[in-house]
Amino acid sequence: MLAFLLLNANVVVSAEQLAEALWGGALPTRARAQVQVCVSRLRQLTRAAGIPETIYSDSGGYRLELAGDDLDVAVFSGLTETARRYADSGRHERATTLLRQALALWRGPALAGASAAFVPAAAASLHDKRLAASEDLFDAEFALGRHAAAVAPLRELVTANPWHEGLAVRLMAALAGSGHQAEALRVFERIRRLLADELGIEPGPRLAEAHVRVLRQQFPPGRPAPATRETGPGLRPAQLPAGLATFTGRGNALAAMDTMLSQAQESGALTVVAIIGTAGVGKTALAIRWAHRVRPLFDDGQLFLDLRGYSPGAAVAPLDALSRCLRALGVPPTQVPDDVDEATDLYRSVLADRRVLILLDNARDTGHVRPLLPGGAGCLVIVTSRDRLGGLAARHDAQRLSLDVFAPQEATELLTRVIGAERVAGQRDALTELARDCAHLPLALRIAAADLHGRPQEMVSGYLARLRAGDPLTMLTVRDDEQTAVRSAFAASYQTLPPRLQQLFRLFGLVPGCDVTAESAAAMLRCGADEAADMLSRIADAHLAQERTPGHFGTHDLLGRYVTELAEIEDNRERLGDLLSWYLFSVYAAADRLYPQVLRVPTQLPAPAGAPMRFAAHVDALAWLDAHRHNLVAVTRHAAHQGLHTVAWSLADALRGYLWLGMHTTQWSEVAGIGLSAARADRHEQAEAAARLSLAALHWRLERFPEAIDEYRLALHCANRSGWHDGEAAALGNLGPVFRMTGQPAEALRVMEQALEFNRRNGRTAGVAVNHNNLGLVCADLGRLREAADHHHAALTLAHQGGATSSRALILSNLGVVHHLLGRSDDALQTLTEALELHEQTGSRGRATTLCALARVHCDRGDQPQAASLARQALDMARSPAEPRVEALALHILGIVEGKPGTLLDALRTARTTADRYIEADITVSLAEVDEPAAPSWCHAALSITRQCGYLLLEGRALAARAAAEYRAGDMAAAWRSARLAAQSHARTGHQPGTERVEKLLALLASESPPGATRGPGHR
Repeated sequence: MLAFLLLNANVVVSAEQLAEALWGGALPTRARAQVQVCVSRLRQLTRAAGIPETIYSDSGGYRLELAGDDLDVAVFSGLTETARRYADSGRHERATTLLRQALALWRGPALAGASAAFVPAAAASLHDKRLAASEDLFDAEFALGRHAAAVAPLRELVTANPWHEGLAVRLMAALAGSGHQAEALRVFERIRRLLADELGIEPGPRLAEAHVRVLRQQFPPGRPAPATRETGPGLRPAQLPAGLATFTGRGNALAAMDTMLSQAQESGALTVVAIIGTAGVGKTALAIRWAHRVRPLFDDGQLFLDLRGYSPGAAVAPLDALSRCLRALGVPPTQVPDDVDEATDLYRSVLADRRVLILLDNARDTGHVRPLLPGGAGCLVIVTSRDRLGGLAARHDAQRLSLDVFAPQEATELLTRVIGAERVAGQRDALTELARDCAHLPLALRIAAADLHGRPQEMVSGYLARLRAGDPLTMLTVRDDEQTAVRSAFAASYQTLPPRLQQLFRLFGLVPGCDVTAESAAAMLRCGADEAADMLSRIADAHLAQERTPGHFGTHDLLGRYVTELAEIEDNRERLGDLLSWYLFSVYAAADRLYPQVLRVPTQLPAPAGAPMRFAAHVDALAWLDAHRHNLVAVTRHAAHQGLHTVAWSLADALRGYLWLGMHTTQWSEVAGIGLSAARADRHEQAEAAARLSLAALHWRLERFPEAIDEYRLALHCANRSGWHDGEAAALGNLGPVFRMTGQPAEALRVMEQALEFNRRNGRTAGVAVNHNNLGLVCADLGRLREAADHHHAALTLAHQGGATSSRALILSNLGVVHHLLGRSDDALQTLTEALELHEQTGSRGRATTLCALARVHCDRGDQPQAASLARQALDMARSPAEPRVEALALHILGIVEGKPGTLLDALRTARTTADRYIEADITVSLAEVDEPAAPSWCHAALSITRQCGYLLLEGRALAARAAAEYRAGDMAAAWRSARLAAQSHARTGHQPGTERVEKLLALLASESPPGATRGPGHR
């Protein structure tokens, strides 16, 4: 499905089109539902991968939105179209560059591994486009007289596509144009026989014409080789080292450099391409690979210099480098100046009218390179460096390519090529893990692969186990070449930093896995944030850290191990304390802004030396917590590992409200567990109570209600034993909603009223607001709607006083539902819309529940399309991450809107997995209303639940549904009885919409039959 949406990017594709694409004529039952499931799963996967929302529901279909350069097919098409325009205008050199870039985007057969009805035709179409681009490339090469270079790739293509006459024609042209007329004629003869033997046909007109032209020697010969320019007594320099036979990947990088070269040549300026990146990332291998690729364009030779900028010992001085180059260019040693400026002048004079490729490897910085830049436009300079080379870009128009570690697929491909495909067959998982443990760093991968290659009996899994059991930085070393080692490569970069930057770099290892920001660095260094930001930028310039997201700097795993080693050499306890304290008090500031109603254990920890974060608005607090969530989990974990138990449980306690709001269940589970262990280790019963409150809330959000009840009771016991009355109130106040959801409203009322009394006595306004809101929910379930409204209004007033935006959102959402049940439709819409806006501001997962409530209001107002749209949005949210309770709510609304019992049955099955009795009863009543053939059975089931649990409002609806079923069956007396009971129920609850529906039914009964009359079955 993803492939089909990508091929139709930015276009609305209907569910029917998707079903046809996936299954062709063999559509499964409920194909549309399966399409919806597939789309939902795709959205989950993209969100899990951190990809912004790209798949949208639109006009009854789906649209995948992508920018033009996000999709390789679109980039390929754009490049080939532009190339054809260049070729048509006679600019063949530019056309070849663009076509090579386009073809470099291919990694293998189109849609390989995909299986769906649309795939064969789509793959064939893409393959044809690839071949067409290849044909255009060869035509452009022929126009430039490069026939010989095209022979080998054309042979491969003709072998793979033996029936393709266009490729055969071009192979004949390449052979004839490079002086191999006889071979060109043999190509024609082979394809003529193939066509005759296999298909019984003769060659087409193009092949026949090519045959005649070869016979007449009418193909133009390739361009003669350029005359060799003597550079003195010797030959022109050809100093490029050999490329790696196992060079892997980097197709995009090579294409990007081709573009850089083409653009620079068009401008008539000197071309300087700088490949920058961290140690071991493969800069030199890529530079050599590309240098060999473009070498034919520079017919006066190639110079190569290892400037040793990051090697042990002294770097190559500019005068030494110039002397080597001048001698290689034919200047007699006695005429080489011993002054840098004079040598630079002579160097530029010698190169003024020459086309020479100059590869300057391992440069320290811009100053190391500047004297070696020619003055003329005919040369190409390739520089590799661990420095960002900002000066080279600013003053010399250098085009920089920042090289990152391999993508996972490239990493496993390199391991496979070095170790051997047969050797690693059947070890794909181990290979993937080895690549991950090597941080996808090319140097580490090559060392590991070479080590494995030299141990033919060892399995990849065995090597991986040894790597994990030992020290990876020590193992990833070539024994007879200590400089070919990951640790040595990192050390060379580290040692070039000034002492103050070395100090900050070591602090990257203070908390493993934690990014560093200007503010956190300032806290550790006790300096200003601006100074820290500048230092971080300089470390990133040295490629010892990456700015992963704006303002957040980190290292890959192997570099992280190295910096952790450095951090452990010295005593950093004071700086660790500064960092943890800064994080804790920054979380406190965010918590006070975002969720002040959430109870925290009082802490006596001292404030940090540096100022913690401050937040002007809740959106700022939420953005900071979201950006630092990974770090906050890491520092909580590290504090516990270091035995700093008070800090660990304090952080866990402060994060509880945020993790609840965002439904970050994986991190929540870890942090809550750390908090509980730390509290026990600290023998702090209040902290243990708080940790159990967090674990209970997690169970609640995951709809594991029995576990939630157990944890809340343990929390209550801990709080009671420690005399923490606020904690007792929190435990009781949260037990109530769990009892409510499990169909125990009476017990819920009892503990909620206890909690309310505790909080009133303790003067905790935020807790009183929460208690009123929860009491309103129970009252609504019991059909006490006006009492529910009073509770919600009281909660809302207190929440306004406390400024708790997240609380206001929840209360408004609940109040909107009560307004709807009371028949105040306009008030319901206004209140729920305000709740939705607040949920969006705070990032709360409560947004999905509010969407369901809004959908139900729109449904009752007759706006079915809007109701369905809102319910589908809620359904998507409920499935990523999974919230079965909300999923059941969304499916319930969709079932009502569509009038489909099947959807309602799905909703009921989902609701039963959650043990939420009210939702189960609500859906059962809707089935009684919608599923007419089975209505009596559904009515019986609904009345059983509603009477058992005391859900008076739902009981009234179930009675009305039973009256309608009895009317359809012709039992008018029973229908009168049930309708009157329903009317009495709705009168007690104040459920106005239900009252109106029952009144219509009573009017219908009165018009057709007086009370006590009976008609035949089937009457409608």
